[in-house]
Amino acid sequence: MSVADRVGGLALEHSLPVDAARQLLALVELLAADPLAPTAITAPDRSIDVHIADSLSALAIPEVRRARRIADIGSGAGLPGLVLAIALPAARVTLLESVQRKCAFLERAKALAGADNAVVVRCRAEAWREGSDRHDLVTARAVAPLAVLCEYAAPLLATGGQLVAWKADVSDAERLAGERAAPEVGLELTAVVRTAPYAGSADHRLFMYTKIADTPGRFPRRPGMARKHPLGGPR
Repeated sequence: MSVADRVGGLALEHSLPVDAARQLLALVELLAADPLAPTAITAPDRSIDVHIADSLSALAIPEVRRARRIADIGSGAGLPGLVLAIALPAARVTLLESVQRKCAFLERAKALAGADNAVVVRCRAEAWREGSDRHDLVTARAVAPLAVLCEYAAPLLATGGQLVAWKADVSDAERLAGERAAPEVGLELTAVVRTAPYAGSADHRLFMYTKIADTPGRFPRRPGMARKHPLGGPR
């Protein structure tokens, strides 16, 4: 099956808009052609599975489908943020990335794909005060441990909004730290969704936290503190 046919199959599987297959194919081709693509997996036959299908797997969650203001933390090569922008053209998707060379790639990728609903913001999540309390969905893939993600995401979410974190293997310690950290920032773990986005995939999970209370004013802490001194430690 050709690359175009595989991308088209994903578009049909997820009931994507009519232009989505073309846009996703443009992203797959750019990942393969651009030597500065910020990912180690660039071959189309692999990137379709590992990047595109994996990003689209979150559409199984109704709250993701309904989201209209999305912030993708540590967007990197636009995964999952740019893929979701293509899949959800009615949503405004902020691709939040602190590294300039990755931002430059994101600008090229969104222009080539024609994802006009995506905007690239060069900033750390902790420092992006303009995004506070505005989003109904925050996404993160291969960014940080769960406790750190909770602290990054909570200030950006409106009450009732969701953080969805892509995870593979999660240790008991990481999961427990996330459960302890969540209430400190106004979140609650509401679902862990097992996914199998492509043949042979294993241990894929989407951790979903819902913002159920205001995030205390002491958050976000200054950049770097969430990693240096993460919430959710032993009590």
